[in-house]
Amino acid sequence: MMVGKDSLLVFFALIIVAIGCRKDPADMDSGGNSIEELVKDTAWSYARDIYLWYQHLPERLNLKSYTDPDALMKAVRSYSMEPGFSEPVDRWSFAMKKRDWDDVSQGVSGDFGLGIFFKSQNDLRVSYVEPASPAAAAGIQRSWRILSVNQNGNISTDEATIARIIDAFYNKVSVSVGFEKPDGSTINVTLHSARYVGDPVILDTVYHHNGNKIGYFVYNSFLGDVNEMKSRLADVFTGFSAEAITDLIVDLRYNGGGFVELQNELANYLVPAAEDGKVMLREEFNDKYSSLFDTTIFFQKKGLLDMSRIFFIITGNTASASELLINSLKPYMDVKLVGHASHGKPVGYFNIGVGDWYIFPVSFRSVNNNGEGNYFNGLQPDALVNDGLDKSWGDVNEDCLASVLQYIQDGVFRRVSTREQHDDLLDRGNSLLDVRRFKGAIERKGLLPGRHLQDKR
Repeated sequence: MMVGKDSLLVFFALIIVAIGCRKDPADMDSGGNSIEELVKDTAWSYARDIYLWYQHLPERLNLKSYTDPDALMKAVRSYSMEPGFSEPVDRWSFAMKKRDWDDVSQGVSGDFGLGIFFKSQNDLRVSYVEPASPAAAAGIQRSWRILSVNQNGNISTDEATIARIIDAFYNKVSVSVGFEKPDGSTINVTLHSARYVGDPVILDTVYHHNGNKIGYFVYNSFLGDVNEMKSRLADVFTGFSAEAITDLIVDLRYNGGGFVELQNELANYLVPAAEDGKVMLREEFNDKYSSLFDTTIFFQKKGLLDMSRIFFIITGNTASASELLINSLKPYMDVKLVGHASHGKPVGYFNIGVGDWYIFPVSFRSVNNNGEGNYFNGLQPDALVNDGLDKSWGDVNEDCLASVLQYIQDGVFRRVSTREQHDDLLDRGNSLLDVRRFKGAIERKGLLPGRHLQDKR
């Protein structure tokens, strides 16, 4: 069962007592950096109490050496020692200004609205386009090759070039981009950043393939207005049911996670009817609060789909709530994974208000009904296939999709070209390009002061 609001209010009351009485940073204004220092001090106190690995944190830390709560939360990461791992496992604890998080959590962006990744050395592609964004309005599509950025045709994976590209796409209000389309024609487009609400449902369609009806669903995020997103999911699965699909491919290759509540919703559409009422997942807190607030969530079957097998397309950008979805279904379905190993975030957090910031120290881990969940190295694919960045969404010749379709036809994953050797430069370049995209699993619980969330970054 899920933790109720009243129980969570008690939870945070206990945290406050454990931390001790502190003034609200908003009440303190004695000049200099006093407010900023108090915000960091309060953030540190919360971390020492609710951080999943709190026992490894030092009693004291020189808070003046950190510029803001985000820098502090990133420093906390270095104490996340987990049995079986030689390095700290936390890559996600962070802090964000409340006004910025309010936008992110509701799927509101203020950028150009496109993602970019390297297909190979010197071959930079559009990986996705947000439907309501300036990039979409300009007609830009996934698979277009980027030839120049602000009239500079140097497109490579060296760090200086990537830094220039990141600055142009993520730090500026306008950018001029030269593209090559799939037909070989070229076009120059000047984009201007604008606010828009993202739509994580990139594509839902049905393929009639050798007598099979195969649903294909590209889902890019578990963030956004929760009620609206639930309505979108209902529409998608009503359509799949009407088509009487025999198989389903869920494409999570760029889904960095979001609200666990939306993950639960999607899991309830996917789980077989016979598993209704069984354990979906468990959330486990640190030993200070585990006896009171460890949470068990059960499946509540939705919709008419009733399949014993499901396919997921994943990459290193598939994170948190997306991985939670896959892991939750594994005890009950034949789950096939195609692509590359996922990001590896089996932990989550909730937002805690401190002054005009929210802090997100990792505070719980998630496991499925088999107790599986320590996948800090990512979920491993059944078929290793590269992201077909040179193909549009839904193109049956796109490497990952083609591999799944081949398996559905004859039980063997299609052999497609993959990099024969690990390309560190390419992987590093793409990880840098993806650094701005949110990755998380946020619990929408009653938190201080007044926001309700759970997510990963």
